[in-house]
Amino acid sequence: MNSIPGFRTRRLPGAGGTRINVAVAGEGSPVVLLHGFPQTHLMWRHVAPDLAADHLVICPDLRGYGASDKPADDGTTYSKRTMAADVVAVVRHLGADRFALVGHDRGALVAIRAGLDHPDAVTHLGSLDVLPTLDMWDILHGVDASVAFHLYLMAQPPGLPEEMIARSADAFFGHFLDVWARNPDAIPEEVRAEYLRASREAVPSIVADYRASAGIDVEHDRADRAAGRRLTMPVAVVQQDWGAALGFDAAALWKAWTADLDHLTLDVGHFMAEEAPADVVRVIRNLLAR
Repeated sequence: MNSIPGFRTRRLPGAGGTRINVAVAGEGSPVVLLHGFPQTHLMWRHVAPDLAADHLVICPDLRGYGASDKPADDGTTYSKRTMAADVVAVVRHLGADRFALVGHDRGALVAIRAGLDHPDAVTHLGSLDVLPTLDMWDILHGVDASVAFHLYLMAQPPGLPEEMIARSADAFFGHFLDVWARNPDAIPEEVRAEYLRASREAVPSIVADYRASAGIDVEHDRADRAAGRRLTMPVAVVQQDWGAALGFDAAALWKAWTADLDHLTLDVGHFMAEEAPADVVRVIRNLLAR
């Protein structure tokens, strides 16, 4: 399985001509769903068909992931600003200028940046189980930060992270599929195999995506914070209770970025669109109704 049943796939131009693989179905106001790590757009296979009953649903593979192009990194290639520009370009190619945007994990970081950079295009913003980049780094400290060891590994200069991960790609990516899932059955073997295959073939670009989040993405967040820029559209955030585990107030951190926030904590695993799709659909539909 490499795409969502009932969806048609296309390769559309993103920023700078990068070709983005997109699964599309439905009609109505557009809703874009962005996947996380170590996944592809296939993670939305339970959520997207429900939304496609009354929306145009657009599920891209982020640049560097899945069947999308994986250009060499020049320092900005995998910034969330560039990846957000991909999303805007794809939606415009499909004939829309305004759209709702929901992201999980890495896709949520892209969604947040899109909301900050393109407030006239993003009508509603949903984030699943992630903090804005600047806050993510600030809350990681002490031995509790070991849960995010991969962030530090992939933040290192080019060379060693790519070589280490490539030599044990299935073990590396499979580790996160195993330890982050509360219900392993939510990711069946054929889906897991597709995630591993896609990630195995994208090690340099995945590392570049994470490396950007330790550099240029932090710079962009700091500039926004200094300028007082915030998300102006309705925002819905769903997270596990990471605040209790790591000692921070997640809702308070989010309120610094938006005045129109609906923050919900779910007792599920990280892969919530696969483990609790009905809850995620409900959150998205409630967001769209605001």
